[in-house]
Amino acid sequence: MASAQNTIVTHHSDGTTTTEVVDWTPEQKAAHAAADAIAWKSSREQAYPPMADYLDGIAKGDQAQIDKYIADCLAVKALYPKGDA
Repeated sequence: MASAQNTIVTHHSDGTTTTEVVDWTPEQKAAHAAADAIAWKSSREQAYPPMADYLDGIAKGDQAQIDKYIADCLAVKALYPKGDA
């Protein structure tokens, strides 16, 4: 059974773009699906505010700073939902 075709678009540093159509093996499809299923993790890690902001708010007893940190984290969670994984 032939695997479905997929297109890979590569943007080169010289400004050109190449497009390649490939047939993924079932193993490659599974690997790509697994990577896509957890892509939200790295996006969240990069977008979260620094934990030092939260700890600073605790040390200073600044509830507004603590609440802002929590709100910022919740906004990141909404922006990058877990999905089905």
